[in-house]
Amino acid sequence: MTRYIQPLPSPRPRPLPILLYHSVDDDPPAWIAPFTVGVGAFREQMDKVRDSGRVPVRASQVIDALRGEPGAPPLPDNAVLVTFDDGFHDFTRHALPILAERAIPAALFVTTGALRPGNESLLPPARMMDVAEVREAVAAGVEIGAHTHTHPQLDTVRPQAAREELTVSKYVLEDALGADVDLLAYPHGYSSASVRRTARHIGYRGAFAVRDVLSSEDDETFRVARLTLHADTPAARFDAWLRGHAARVAPHPESAATRAWRAYRRLRAFTPPRRA
Repeated sequence: MTRYIQPLPSPRPRPLPILLYHSVDDDPPAWIAPFTVGVGAFREQMDKVRDSGRVPVRASQVIDALRGEPGAPPLPDNAVLVTFDDGFHDFTRHALPILAERAIPAALFVTTGALRPGNESLLPPARMMDVAEVREAVAAGVEIGAHTHTHPQLDTVRPQAAREELTVSKYVLEDALGADVDLLAYPHGYSSASVRRTARHIGYRGAFAVRDVLSSEDDETFRVARLTLHADTPAARFDAWLRGHAARVAPHPESAATRAWRAYRRLRAFTPPRRA
């Protein structure tokens, strides 16, 4: 008689909180205010990161681990990553000193069109970093990645436009910094299979999305999950994220709602406006 042996369940991926910030300021422009964390709140959150028992890591470490790079050490079981999108001036003024005081590394994904006078990006008016401030961040140990040139919803633009956005942003940063830039974050967190293939072909080694779920060592290298910090993110939820709770754990397939939302946005992007 053959005895059936039930296979052991696959181990649950270890949750990796990747925190996504935009602005750290007490008086932000109204349009970014919902995505702005006050200076005091940010200081408290970074104190919690430092005291949580988690090990702050660099974005390149996460990508190296996901890619299985030869010789790359595995991520600590209790890793955490802090990231910033867009490149607001308050990163230099407020966030960077708080991070430096606590020896917490960070990654900053820069919209290169906003670096130039006159703001060539789609971002509404706000004080943004300039090239000198980006270099200052690099000197302080911040990893710099691309965030496109004009900040479009990449999954709704034509393939050639997406390629130009990803290429120009990479080259502008590399020219300014004199170093390779091979990390990327998608504006709004939006991507598609085509966009991700394009990013890989251009020379990016990995890319960060949003998704508002916990990442893990099994996450997708070109769709790494992050958790968005808002002005009203409850302290209890932040604490739970650091414990690896209060959110799903990547990887998981795109939901039907996500696909439907993309289709709707594409339809709006490609539909000519009605004439009066």
